[in-house]
Amino acid sequence: MTQDHIRNFCIIAHIDHGKSTLADRMLELTGTVQHRDMKSQHLDSMDLEREKGITIKLAPVRMHYKDHELNLIDTPGHVDFSYEVSRSLQACEGAILVVDASQGIQAQTLANVYLALSVDLKIIPVLNKIDLPAADVPRVSAEIINLLGCSEEDILKISAKTGEGVTDVLDAVVERVIPPQGKVDAPTRSLIFDSYFDDYRGVILYTRSIDGNIKKGDTIDMMATGASGIALEVGSLSPVMKPSNTLNTGEIGYIVTNLRTTRDARVGDTVTVRRATASEPLPGYKLVKPFVYAGFFPVSNDDYQTLKDAIEKLSLSDSALQFEPENSPVLGFGVRIGFLGLLHLDIIKERLEREYGLDLVITNPSTDYQVTLNSGEEVDIKSASSLPDVSTVASIREPWIKGEIVVPAEYIGAVIQLIVSKRGLQQNLSYIDERALISFEAPLANLLTDFYDQLKSVTSGYGSFNYELDEYREEDLVRVDFYVAGEMVDALSVMAHRSEAQSLGRETTKKLKEVIPRQNFQVALQAAIGGRFIAREDLSAYRKDVTTGLYGGDVSRKKKVLAKQAKGKKRMKRFGKVDIPSEAFMVMLKRD
Repeated sequence: MTQDHIRNFCIIAHIDHGKSTLADRMLELTGTVQHRDMKSQHLDSMDLEREKGITIKLAPVRMHYKDHELNLIDTPGHVDFSYEVSRSLQACEGAILVVDASQGIQAQTLANVYLALSVDLKIIPVLNKIDLPAADVPRVSAEIINLLGCSEEDILKISAKTGEGVTDVLDAVVERVIPPQGKVDAPTRSLIFDSYFDDYRGVILYTRSIDGNIKKGDTIDMMATGASGIALEVGSLSPVMKPSNTLNTGEIGYIVTNLRTTRDARVGDTVTVRRATASEPLPGYKLVKPFVYAGFFPVSNDDYQTLKDAIEKLSLSDSALQFEPENSPVLGFGVRIGFLGLLHLDIIKERLEREYGLDLVITNPSTDYQVTLNSGEEVDIKSASSLPDVSTVASIREPWIKGEIVVPAEYIGAVIQLIVSKRGLQQNLSYIDERALISFEAPLANLLTDFYDQLKSVTSGYGSFNYELDEYREEDLVRVDFYVAGEMVDALSVMAHRSEAQSLGRETTKKLKEVIPRQNFQVALQAAIGGRFIAREDLSAYRKDVTTGLYGGDVSRKKKVLAKQAKGKKRMKRFGKVDIPSEAFMVMLKRD
């Protein structure tokens, strides 16, 4: 099909604003999927996506409507996957902005709008869920007009669930979105906006042809990673794979390659072909680096090999996943894995447990730190236990983020208080109609565990949060170690700011006291910085009443028996080993 009859667009929205439901109605109305094959959230193929009601993996689909070819990309809505969203936007000329008529504009909506505007996309505002009793169309319309500077007539009012107004959205895509402007006879350049590993076929790339074309059997080169392979099959998705001979200029489709891992073909890379090699790659490629790390240990050491194999398989289709072996005296052999965020961690954990039947202990998530030694050498550490000797350290830098929170105006005070309690700095406060947009900076480590839950509770569930990594800043950071019965448990060690170390130590030892079962002897739970203890809790010993058999007689008889028991407890303490349950390693996650 010629370029002037092609429209490439994506749907952007906050989580749960009806993005996947709108995609379902479009597939139905254009006859792409037969009514008998239709199921809700058709493009969300993973069980996890259906259960959680979120899109994790983006999915492209080709539809035909009024003799036009419409290529839709259903993007993830979560902040962890914002780089994938930015590459998907790069592959389009237009974006449908879906806003829930009852909830209004949320933080992620704003973030995605800024991303779309930065790549000059035509934005079509759509107000969804107008059939709900709680829908407030005038208020939310005013918010959208305020944000985009459009007119009331530009906003389409629909209900994706019932299908009301969805044909107007398709008409708007055809009329308002510009066709692709690629050069047909130029050297081939195609943008990878997603890639995954298929057990039977190898790496499959989802690409958008910017210039030139890719034919079946072409030798292809990745311009950023330098890998090369063969295009074994090319075609489009509707939503099942439909092979064709060529992917033409401006089209969105898939390429089946003979590559072995997605690390060879990362999201954002440029594909070119040997017969028409391009000299300049497409702009915007960056290597996605994980910034949340957690140790994964199997409950039984016999499962270590299974865990390693499982992670290797998952990393074939998830190029952002990085891992290295880790060994802990308490937990045995395990793997330290890097993630893009806490949702990413949650998804990988669920997949390992479900798909591979593993029983796992996961240590507290932490971020990475840049350490400068006295010798001037730079070291990157991914866990507190790998911090070099403090006497050799000159400075430690931790990652800070730039965040945005959107809340109803009456919750501003509570949110600012929460930001300050996390060592955050409030930067700006502006209003979108009745909502406030609070911009702030904060150390990432303090937001990892329960910031989102706390935000939801102080704003009665109305607050929404979006962030991006900013820079590494030098802070007065210390390593807090935890001792159980005089033995250091390295898997519990954390990095903390000196001002927060004491309260963190007290809080954690209290929590450990609740989780670790009582022993036959007294157990000391201590927190320390270097060699100085800053907090302590004692687990009292189980005691057996050894004086039950004594009746009457002199009190010295009783004392003699108790002294004998105390002696035995002392001896037991010397040889006793405390069994630490797996919940103890998750105490930081559940701070309250």
